[in-house]
Amino acid sequence: MVSNPVQEKSNLIIPLVIIGGLLPIIGGVWWYLDREAAKPQAQAPITAEAKNYVRNLKLSQVQMKATANFTGAAVIEVEGRITNNGDRTLARVELNCIFYDVNGLVVLRERVPIVKAPLKPGETRDFRLPFEGVPLSWNQTLPQLVIAHISFS
Repeated sequence: MVSNPVQEKSNLIIPLVIIGGLLPIIGGVWWYLDREAAKPQAQAPITAEAKNYVRNLKLSQVQMKATANFTGAAVIEVEGRITNNGDRTLARVELNCIFYDVNGLVVLRERVPIVKAPLKPGETRDFRLPFEGVPLSWNQTLPQLVIAHISFS
């Protein structure tokens, strides 16, 4: 059987047109989703109930150290302990860690969880917070640690 080059060419054109039409659509969807994922997510402010409970939480033995990750980049680690001196079990506690430059301007603000599993009344737990990509303009001092969220069990 003899193949017809014209017929083979026309059979190839339709899939190429479809693929050529879909590529910009797929690229646009990928770009949109990537852009949406990069947006900071709105975080609920601390509730009045949580603000009143903050006085029952104690951060202690807080220290900072710098290490290097596997690529050699600096990782700043903040370690410490949190104690629940109140009468309620906590499901989650988050901190705002605020890094400043030498002029007192904020160079990085990151909200991180320090309690992810129930913390009972009277219980103390260690925490470790690694930060990568802290700007070089950072003043090299311990970041300000502010309780930003408390969830009760």
